[in-house]
Amino acid sequence: MVELLYKAHLQNCRCAFFISGPKTCLFASGHFICRGGPILLLFFMCFLPAKVAGRDLMLASEYSEDISVQGWLMSEKLDGVRGYWTGTQMLTKGGHVLQVPPFFSLHFPPFALEGEIWGGRGTFTRTVSIIKSQQNTDGWKALQFAVFDVPEAAGGFVRRIQLAKEWFARRPSRFAFVIPQIPVQSKTEMLKELQMIEKKGGEGLIVRKPDAPYIKGRSKLILKVKSAFDAEAIVIGHRPGTGRNTGRLGALDVELVGNRAVRFRIGSGLTDRQRENPPAVGTVITFKYYGFYDSGIPRFPSFLRIRDDAGL
Repeated sequence: MVELLYKAHLQNCRCAFFISGPKTCLFASGHFICRGGPILLLFFMCFLPAKVAGRDLMLASEYSEDISVQGWLMSEKLDGVRGYWTGTQMLTKGGHVLQVPPFFSLHFPPFALEGEIWGGRGTFTRTVSIIKSQQNTDGWKALQFAVFDVPEAAGGFVRRIQLAKEWFARRPSRFAFVIPQIPVQSKTEMLKELQMIEKKGGEGLIVRKPDAPYIKGRSKLILKVKSAFDAEAIVIGHRPGTGRNTGRLGALDVELVGNRAVRFRIGSGLTDRQRENPPAVGTVITFKYYGFYDSGIPRFPSFLRIRDDAGL
């Protein structure tokens, strides 16, 4: 008997399988695997957003205390899903075309905008669920497109963002707003604003140089300011718990996304429910940390959440 292997990646999509014949099936780490033979795959359907050529976007660097940002502009860093409005359709950071309901983009401009698809503080998981859903168009009524740049316009940041302000002043939209920018008077004032945002459940601040051009890739002219950093890692294993965690997860073994040679464990930040039903091997997670050791391993890593928008 010839062994057949059917493997379909299921992460970030909804799939239906109708398989007949002798087989052994396993679903693990975002994959559905069937072994046996003969196997007849009668029907397979996977719904993923269509994908177009990815765009090189301007990415923020991390703020450090040796950088003077007096005279720059600061705004809240919204924890949503990054969106790129082309003038006719909405794309994710990865280039996937989102099926945005017509009512949501009705008053959007014919030129490109960049921003966050956002449902409010503490709603990231719900926002991702709405965006991924093919049927939940009503869910979009709870979201807004928070605009932070006009990437294809000429000039510095202030000149570019003014185009978006003028457009929505003439054509107000319930589902879009331009993120307010506050001048940074001093480092002390910036840190006070950061503390206030974090107390309200916000993620942090973004500071931008007012005359900064739109530069594709990582830029030192736009900075993320947070009390702690965050990054993504891939779960590669589970460590059993001890003490009060006996019989359930103690820590996650992970690899750093972007440098999988860096391996470490994350044992803090997990809820009792997550310890009893931990993220599967292969899951992308977000963790917070406080700098790096000389070895490249993050200092004091703590679990934040499963990265539900991985692949978008």
